[in-house]
Order: sequence, then C-alpha cells, then structure tokens
Amino acid sequence: MNVQTKPLSEITQQALTLLEKELGPADTVRFLNQFTAGYGDYTAERDTLFANLTLDEILSAIMGKPRSEESEESMEWTR
Repeated sequence: MNVQTKPLSEITQQALTLLEKELGPADTVRFLNQFTAGYGDYTAERDTLFANLTLDEILSAIMGKPRSEESEESMEWTR
C-alpha cells in the first residue's frame, strides 16, 4: 500500500477552511489563539511592576479595597 503525504501547508489550509466554515471567523481566531506562544519576559516585567509593593497592597488593588496614602503612590500601575 502506497500512501502519499500532503504538504503541511495544504493540510493547514484545509484545516483553517474547515474551522472557519464550522466555527465562523471569530471563533476560529479564538481557537487558534490558544496555541500561539506569548512574547516578552513576564518575570522581568513582574519584578519591575511590583518591586515596591507588598503582597497586601497588590491584593488590595485586585480586590478594589481602599489603601493607605503611602501605598497610593506605588500603586499607579493599577490605573
């Protein structure tokens, strides 16, 4: 038995066509976004963003709780 393989680009195009037909363009994009890698260095960004904050200050910002005046200045990133 001889099996011919299709080029990957052809398989990809066929799959995209089927997804768009069945899901529509918006949901096809949402589905495909699950498999794309992010970019940047979150660890370095996190260290910069939260360098002067305590865990309590971060949690207060997340929960929308009032915070003290001195932490107000360090919480500019939440606005």
